[in-house]
Amino acid sequence: MKKDVLSKVIQLGFFMVKVLSLLPLRVHYLISDMMYFIIYYGAHYRRKVVRNNLTSAFPEKDIKEIKKIERQFYRWFCDYIVETFKMASISREEMARRMVFKGTEEIEKCWAEGQSCGVMLGHYCNWEWVSTLPLALSEKGICAELYHPIENPETNQFFIELRQRFGSVCIPMERALRDIVKYRREGRPLVIGYIADQKPNWRNIHLWMNFLNHNTPMFTGSERIIKRTGQAFFYGDVRRVKRGYYECEFKLIDRHPDNVPDYQLTERYMHELEQTIRRDPALWLWSHDRWSRTKEEFDYRFRVEGEKVFEKVTEEEYAQHMGWRSYWKH
Repeated sequence: MKKDVLSKVIQLGFFMVKVLSLLPLRVHYLISDMMYFIIYYGAHYRRKVVRNNLTSAFPEKDIKEIKKIERQFYRWFCDYIVETFKMASISREEMARRMVFKGTEEIEKCWAEGQSCGVMLGHYCNWEWVSTLPLALSEKGICAELYHPIENPETNQFFIELRQRFGSVCIPMERALRDIVKYRREGRPLVIGYIADQKPNWRNIHLWMNFLNHNTPMFTGSERIIKRTGQAFFYGDVRRVKRGYYECEFKLIDRHPDNVPDYQLTERYMHELEQTIRRDPALWLWSHDRWSRTKEEFDYRFRVEGEKVFEKVTEEEYAQHMGWRSYWKH
């Protein structure tokens, strides 16, 4: 019974979001400005995580500059929230003016030759707006994005509707290979967006590299899918032109990445992403605890045999080894 009530409350909340999305963007930005003061000065939302991430990523910057980037991040983060909700009602014409794509001719060229394309992006600028790519491409192929389903079904459905509103197709990660192969057999080339800067599961860590001054575990699943299905490999370089206006430039990295040695695509992607972040640091998702998994813990808890990762000791045993009260309170 409680679950049904919660479901109805969530549905009502998203209905209100859709109604409020009808307001002009200038009103949304007034809401964003108010949210900034509440989240940053009032709730202190993940301030410790953001500060630690920024200071460790940019040791060359003094605390004054770090705080400036921190405030800019929270202002952008609030803009990202209202801009995402605005997708529920914004017109195709206005969306096309505000989210501009460059380098699409390379994608069209691949499509004309029957080849699908994989575009790696990060949690940078408004990545949700990148799902409006069908507005900038012909109908020769299909625009798709991989996603991890959200546990709450109402929330999951809401975001699927947003992302598919302009013609994009959402493919759950667990169905990625099956759906890609299906479209290829039907002779329908794809361009697929991969948000590939997330934190990998312990058992899926196959590569560590220096990224923003950290020894960082890499998510390599996107590379495996791109290579296995013969997709042309692009990097999506997104920038904020001004408030409410973005550009995404598709940079062709390798037309035939299936011949590239393992993990080189991921390394090239992360290099490009770091250059993007350093260009304008405030626009990356610093509230994500990206570096909570360390190489030291990995080496102590796991062993690698070929491409498989096996656990040697549990989280609780590792906590005891480190002298922590519990693994989740260290």
